[in-house]
Amino acid sequence: MNTGPKMAAAGAALAITLIALAGAVIAGSGSGTRPRPVLRWSPGACVTGEYALTACNGGESEVVALAPDPPGLGDCPEDTDDVLRVGAGRTACVRNFLEPHPGTPGGGGGLLRPGDCVTLDGRERPCAGPGWYGRSVAIVEDPDACPSGTLDALDGDSHVICLGPGGQVLDRGACVAEPATDVIARSAVTRVPCDSSDAWARVLSFEGEPSACPRGTRRYLRAEQAYRPVTCLSVLSQ
Repeated sequence: MNTGPKMAAAGAALAITLIALAGAVIAGSGSGTRPRPVLRWSPGACVTGEYALTACNGGESEVVALAPDPPGLGDCPEDTDDVLRVGAGRTACVRNFLEPHPGTPGGGGGLLRPGDCVTLDGRERPCAGPGWYGRSVAIVEDPDACPSGTLDALDGDSHVICLGPGGQVLDRGACVAEPATDVIARSAVTRVPCDSSDAWARVLSFEGEPSACPRGTRRYLRAEQAYRPVTCLSVLSQ
């Protein structure tokens, strides 16, 4: 007896019935779903790589605190990787779930803290890259509060960045190229290797006035609006 076509037809009917039932189950399952929760900028909320709120099964970072705009000293936790503006007068302090963590000292992001590298306008840059002026050793409210060993300082909006060795910040024994004038901005002072043909003078000390320069000073540089305005120099070449 030839039962192949009948069995095939029955199988097709069964398949069609199963598909239809499955579709009915899927369509009916949505009728009882709960409304999607409203996402708010609050501690514990999750953020995408494009800095948008998202459900925490797909975020790349977490809001660890809310702070004023701009955040003041201590408003965000020390391990903050980034600060996002989320409304009038409000920012969100966020930290990545996984590395990299640009908020670590020298990473180039997050909060400005000791160990970070900054440009002359106080903007943070990764210490591993070019374009930064100095490395911070402290963030204080007044330049007089900078710790001993501070070589330079930059004024921020509500703080002072105390700088130590590194970058273009001059230190005793460093050599500089000859500037065009004696009264210059710090950005015009070029630090060069002392064995370079461009080395014009060696730094002896930093003082408040030229009269305080030590013996052996042949020239000095007066930098306007600098933490140590007078740089006393021993000339290497005429």
